[in-house]
Amino acid sequence: MPELPEIETIRRSLLPVVLRKPIESVEILVPRILPHGRAEDFTARLLGRSFLDLKRRGKYLIFSVQGGLELVAHLRMTGRLIYYSDAGIPRSRHASAVFSFRSRDELRFEDLRKFGTLDLVPQGEYQTIHGLYTMGVEPLSEEFTADFFHRLLEGRQTRIKALLLDQKKIAGLGNIYADESLFRAGIHPERSAASLTEAEAERLHAAIQSVLTEAIANQGTTFRDYRTGFGREGSFQNRLQVYGKKGENCPQCGGVLQYKKVGGRTSHFCPTCQKEEP
Repeated sequence: MPELPEIETIRRSLLPVVLRKPIESVEILVPRILPHGRAEDFTARLLGRSFLDLKRRGKYLIFSVQGGLELVAHLRMTGRLIYYSDAGIPRSRHASAVFSFRSRDELRFEDLRKFGTLDLVPQGEYQTIHGLYTMGVEPLSEEFTADFFHRLLEGRQTRIKALLLDQKKIAGLGNIYADESLFRAGIHPERSAASLTEAEAERLHAAIQSVLTEAIANQGTTFRDYRTGFGREGSFQNRLQVYGKKGENCPQCGGVLQYKKVGGRTSHFCPTCQKEEP
């Protein structure tokens, strides 16, 4: 699933090319992409209107639409939002929805597994989009200070990896960047959140922000499905230190990297650099 850096890269890709262009047609090719509405109503509310802005919240993209509406997109596992400057370019057989502009270009939602969703709601009314409505703090925001993070961990016996993946606590982190951040901070994924000292929490806070910032600068991580808003691959996969590298040598100590299930998710780590006991 695309994580914060991938969604932010898509946002930055699309921002210069999809705003203030009247929508001429909307095609819903896979009806289940609309979990809370009918294609006819969805289309009627968008025709003739334009996108005014494009924001990101966690792993969601939020298009501001003329008339006080917001179009909320979640790519789930394999979704892509790709801009095509020429509507004549053949469509992927995995297209789930297509927004055509009067300028003869298109924004296409392509999704191999068809789990992605679109919701059209009044501005700021996210109650029907549970994951967005209950979302925690943005890890690159001013609110996410080292002190805030340390207080978030205090008294919590949950494993630190599970807490990092809890979208109600921290928005947008997923498996890739949680593993990379924990490795960079030298913290084992099975440590309890409460066991981290203030210094360790500060180190992990800095690692989260630096890893996310570097991943965005490299346009995200592409293993299989993820593409930018222009259909290009990211390059941060070339900079990963532990994720997906079970059995390889640790780039710091030379030991063998391992992985195990933590909270139902595969976690990659170095048993030497990331001690299980504090």
